[in-house]
Amino acid sequence: MSWTVLVLSGVLEAVWATALGRSEGFTRPAPTAVFAVALVLSMAGLAFAMRELPVGTSYAVWVGIGAVLTVVYAMATGTESVSLLKVLFLAMIVGGVVGLKVAH
Repeated sequence: MSWTVLVLSGVLEAVWATALGRSEGFTRPAPTAVFAVALVLSMAGLAFAMRELPVGTSYAVWVGIGAVLTVVYAMATGTESVSLLKVLFLAMIVGGVVGLKVAH
């Protein structure tokens, strides 16, 4: 259960990071609201997962999932350029996250 919550919290990290960028300094109400809700839920899920999982593993997985999904979304929407090197490095982050799960 903790791993499932942790992965969902990582997804929510990507949501709040993207919403933060779209909020234009908290001047746009809808993205600001999405940011706030996703941030609270993401942090609550991370805290829940840390009750059973090591802090370092939990945080690394949470950040890794959030970072990769944020960049992939930006690439898919055209706000971030796509290159073979970027895709390779993102795959390395995914590999690290999977490795932490396997090692646990």
